[in-house]
Amino acid sequence: MPSFDIVSKIDAQTLDNAINNAKKEILNRYDFNTSKSTVELDKKTNTITIITEDDMRLKAITDAIISRFVKQSIDPKALDFEKPFISVTGNMIKKDVIVKEGIDKEAAKKIVKKIKDSGLKVQAAIMEDQVRVTAKKIDDLQATIQLCRTDDFGQPLQYINMRN
Repeated sequence: MPSFDIVSKIDAQTLDNAINNAKKEILNRYDFNTSKSTVELDKKTNTITIITEDDMRLKAITDAIISRFVKQSIDPKALDFEKPFISVTGNMIKKDVIVKEGIDKEAAKKIVKKIKDSGLKVQAAIMEDQVRVTAKKIDDLQATIQLCRTDDFGQPLQYINMRN
């Protein structure tokens, strides 16, 4: 029976390249010449930690990261910006940006509901952090992919493992 999986994953090497390029861009900017700003990627938790002096520099750094994500063909919807945290000394701002991987439960439920409401002859099932879609015909699966691409589920989706 033909099937495919709907997932939300980011290539670790591409993510690392995007962050390194953003760091280089920030270091070469004139307005960051005397700055003590840092951008670090924790590969284990997929968290980007930004530490800088003020809101203007924080906005510039986040814009640089987003532009590098776009240039590396990574959807910026994968970034979850938390509230900035002002450090104890009061002169530095720390912000953690979480890179979302895997489809969360709410988004998976929305995807399954959208597929079931469409009337296509397919079955969708939530499997941990992905959604598996099966059907009797490949044409129905392709129609399901087109249906999912028209809606925004709050995170980037990839369609993998198309099997006959």
